[in-house]
Amino acid sequence: CIKTVVFWGVRYNTIVTKWVNILKTEHLTCVISFITDKPQAVLSVSPQWLNPGDSVTLSCGVKESSTGWRFFWYQTVPYTAGLPSLSDRSYSVEPLSGNGTSEDSYTLIPTGPSHTGGYVCRAGRGDPVYDTVYSEPQFFWSGDPQTSVSLKIRPNITQHFTSKSLSLSCEEKRNSTGWKLKRYSKKAVESGCGSNWGSIARSTCTIRSTRKKDSGVYWCESGSGEYSNAVNITVAVVPLILESPAYPITEGDSVTLRCTNRFQETNPSPKVDFYKDGVLIRNETSGEMTIPAVSKSDEGSYKCTSIKVISPESWVTVRGVTPGPSTSVPVGVVVGLVVAGVLLAILLVLLCRYRKAKGETFINSHLTFWFMFRRIMSNNKCLKQ
Repeated sequence: CIKTVVFWGVRYNTIVTKWVNILKTEHLTCVISFITDKPQAVLSVSPQWLNPGDSVTLSCGVKESSTGWRFFWYQTVPYTAGLPSLSDRSYSVEPLSGNGTSEDSYTLIPTGPSHTGGYVCRAGRGDPVYDTVYSEPQFFWSGDPQTSVSLKIRPNITQHFTSKSLSLSCEEKRNSTGWKLKRYSKKAVESGCGSNWGSIARSTCTIRSTRKKDSGVYWCESGSGEYSNAVNITVAVVPLILESPAYPITEGDSVTLRCTNRFQETNPSPKVDFYKDGVLIRNETSGEMTIPAVSKSDEGSYKCTSIKVISPESWVTVRGVTPGPSTSVPVGVVVGLVVAGVLLAILLVLLCRYRKAKGETFINSHLTFWFMFRRIMSNNKCLKQ
């Protein structure tokens, strides 16, 4: 006979002894097959690109099994010996919820760039409890500039032809060290700019001949776990690309989208159709589409077609204008001016009555008051300040 024992690394000796005793009791000769791999947790993140104020939902499942699990949620941090870590030591993990949740989803409300980054999940069940392995890390990113470092790409577009040069650099805005360029492609994270990418000089990584596998999300990450803005790069194998800015556009700015044919790179493609969110929005004979003053409604997914060739799609992000310092008068100042005005009016009335009782005209009274008022203002040190 053939017996299969499913084993996830918990109480191995007890399980083996139990099965041997059963076989002896039944006087059977069996081949025992032990399955020693832990089940795999699978994490998904929605959305993966953040707008200000967005909440993020993490969803966790277990391959080939779906009941009785309790789910545990973690944020990735730089690898540190002694901390719980992923098997490849790419990251250590810190728990988001100590006791886990019975629900298979977890909602985050990011409050700043510290929440941008990687997350993993794991599940456990049974008594004694056995756990799945950690899921592969999943990320959510922001394209907005960060205070500590910015990822700059040259040329400043998101779509590129194959066999072209592309450079990426981590440009620091304040004193911080240990920044590494990372990319996420085909559900795996790659770190640094090694021989499989291109060549690195100082803080710039140069891919001298782009390939399809260079498509992915790129960002800079510090040794303390800070993240830069992220850029989603597509290396197209089709002979048509849509050139659009790699960074968010501010409302009111002008933006030009350019449809470029690989075999006519010096000139834009003629007779181009531009699409937004799958809907035809404009026909151009110049190969370019300019929006003179973008608004939030212009945000979306764009592509172009020319001579029956379709470019990949690119997402164009629009951000509101950052409000400047307030120029409104503080409430306390307004109240103070009102009170001062009332007091001055009362003084004027009293002064007029006093002067009339002395036989002086209203005009003389008014001039006397104005003289006194100027004298008070010139001697008032508080008002001078």
